[in-house]
Amino acid sequence: MFNKKTYIQRRTALKKKVGSGIALFLANNEAPMNYADNTYHYRQDSTFSYFFGLNIPNLAGVLDFDEGKEILFGNDFTINDIVWMGPQPTVKQLASKCGVQNTNTFDDLAAYLRNALVKGRAVHFIPQYRHDNVLILSKLLGIDPFRIDDYVSLKLMKAVIELRSVKSKEELDEIEKAISISYEMHTAAMRFTKAGMVEQEIAGFVEGIALSLGGGTSFPTIFTKNGQTLHNHFHGNLLADGDLVIQDSGAETAELYASDITRTFPVSGQFSPRQRDIYQIVLDANLQAIKMMKPGITNKAVHIKAATVIAQGLKDLGLMKGNVNDAVKNGAHALFFPHGLGHLLGMDVHDLENYGEHYTGYDDKNIRSTQFGLKSLRYGKKLVPGNVLTVEPGIYFIPQLIDMWSAEKKLAQFINYSKVEKYKDFAVNDFIFFQKGTTKL
Repeated sequence: MFNKKTYIQRRTALKKKVGSGIALFLANNEAPMNYADNTYHYRQDSTFSYFFGLNIPNLAGVLDFDEGKEILFGNDFTINDIVWMGPQPTVKQLASKCGVQNTNTFDDLAAYLRNALVKGRAVHFIPQYRHDNVLILSKLLGIDPFRIDDYVSLKLMKAVIELRSVKSKEELDEIEKAISISYEMHTAAMRFTKAGMVEQEIAGFVEGIALSLGGGTSFPTIFTKNGQTLHNHFHGNLLADGDLVIQDSGAETAELYASDITRTFPVSGQFSPRQRDIYQIVLDANLQAIKMMKPGITNKAVHIKAATVIAQGLKDLGLMKGNVNDAVKNGAHALFFPHGLGHLLGMDVHDLENYGEHYTGYDDKNIRSTQFGLKSLRYGKKLVPGNVLTVEPGIYFIPQLIDMWSAEKKLAQFINYSKVEKYKDFAVNDFIFFQKGTTKL
């Protein structure tokens, strides 16, 4: 974990933004794979880690904004735990590591919150994504578990989003570490991949690199020759010369900071002319988008720029036609580029998205589009200094989508369907580049 001053400063900043009431942060618990004692690798809740830095389950942190108190609730490990786990710190020792002065047992938390509620004090909490924590909150606060989201504190959410979306130098250093691991994962895959191998062999190999150099992967690895399916986690295909493969993978550091990089490369090590043409269009879109990014520009505008570069490149190849700007305005490019340009990156690979993209990626001045493709842009707001985003344009030839649009003659004034038909066997060429420059905005 970072120096305890970091966590003290973060909590102090949050107090200034929220002002009154109590903020309750639950740590994640262990998650069983198939029975209670056989658990998945433990992953702390990112927001709990952001404010307390402790990678330990069964804890709760409370910030009492009115009384200025910070309390860590948790139970000390028993001798039965220690037999299996070795020596463990006490709750007081854990609290000292993150600069919290007060501790109580986890069993005391319910009484503490009941007392606050009886006095009419607000108990702020953030959206929950783990069902066990939903049930804990339900019991602690007397809320129907199916209505927990109705009681989430918008004020606390917005304050946390504002703090976490701007990265400090120590956070940027952690993200750089994660990117360095991703570099090793991707370059190793390019060297290792050969015709005759099964995708699983490479996917397992690169995941091992993430585990050996950091905290494992930041999300389930995508490694496939069928990249026209955007999130394809099947790894059973046999690779052959002439295939393109897409690797979408990332690593996580010990401090839970993530990387997310995608590269498409030929199994043989050499693009065919047709593959190279498509790859070059996506690379041009990627580099021009990166060049455009600076404080004050909306990420939506950068997305539109990338889409325009893609549309122009496809027009030059005869796959699109007509006025390029009109084509993009009408969403014709989304037949080939059906997703958003990128997303926030930080402690989560899609940083802060458990808070809802409506709040993390948009605001009253930047409204989310309903147009196919553009509506999938996860972050459309203005860029500010300290933001970290991925920049990931792509070109896909999705047979089912092509068939549907073609049958409807959808946007036929912009799409040359007869030529597009010849590309339905073409694997996706998605090119994601982590834009380190955005950290210096």
